Amino acid sequence: MQSNRPYLLKAFFDWIVDNQCTPYVIVDANYIGVEVPQEFVNDGQIVLNIAPRAVTNFEMNSEAVYFSTRFGGMPVDLYLPLFSITGIYAQENGKGMMFEPDETEEPPPPLKNSKPNQQSNIDDQKTSAKPKPSLRVVK
Repeated sequence: MQSNRPYLLKAFFDWIVDNQCTPYVIVDANYIGVEVPQEFVNDGQIVLNIAPRAVTNFEMNSEAVYFSTRFGGMPVDLYLPLFSITGIYAQENGKGMMFEPDETEEPPPPLKNSKPNQQSNIDDQKTSAKPKPSLRVVK
């Protein structure tokens, strides 16, 4: 199943803007692919105002949020992979949502030294101890 984060992020963004509030996102600036001005990063995070009046060329899709804005009067293009965004909230009242780490990651491959046959042998022993099912005709 696809992640619900793109849908939730878009829904919260629309909800905050529709209520005449200012949407802010919390971004993990150390996430691979994040393009933000590093001089504004604190403790590996940056908080960004993504209100329509504060940004231009705003685009949000299932992979990333990207837009242009100004930092200290200088125009900057920002790129935020979707899973770098750890939260969204309204600046005026703090209402919003923090996101859990993505749980759709693939599990790590098994170690080469592991013995998968050992577990299947145990399972075979458990099933062989049970009596075999039988059916009989009832008239």
